[in-house]
Amino acid sequence: MALKATIFRATLAVADMDRPYYGTHVLTLARHPSETDERMMVRMLAFALHADPALAFGRGLAADDEPDLWLRDPTGTIDVWIDVGLPDERLLRKAAGRARAVVVYAYGGRASELWWDKHQDSLRRLPNLAVRAVAQHTVQELGRLVQRSMQLQCTIQDGHIWLSDTAATVQVELIEVHASGDFRRSRS
Repeated sequence: MALKATIFRATLAVADMDRPYYGTHVLTLARHPSETDERMMVRMLAFALHADPALAFGRGLAADDEPDLWLRDPTGTIDVWIDVGLPDERLLRKAAGRARAVVVYAYGGRASELWWDKHQDSLRRLPNLAVRAVAQHTVQELGRLVQRSMQLQCTIQDGHIWLSDTAATVQVELIEVHASGDFRRSRS
């Protein structure tokens, strides 16, 4: 019998003074059986960084042809395609042809460095790709915030990012690995 996804609920309040964007989102996250708490929280972080009423979670690990998150306009055109982890290079090339901007939040410490070293020559040619690495200590701290029902706040100011619940605050460290095209207009 196949294992089912575990359902998590989160209320995420975002105060992004850099954009400016202020909003509260009530989210339901389905964590695939093979997904870790840390990966799920990096997805939550990506949602906070790109928060928008139209931003939606894709089918994630259950679908190769969908991103972890995406922002589509009312006509269905993909404005922003967001992947978490170390996605396949072919998928990113395909996504770059379908979306205005493609953003990857890579994590995994040395593994993410090796992934970038292996694929950077072809990925640098994509005119609308941005790659950001989430520092390993940040990923571990985000994993400690996981509860089945979460009340989270994300504050973004002057390029600094904090994600917190009622008991702990995580200062997020993102490393800009690669940015091209007009990524800055879509989220920075």
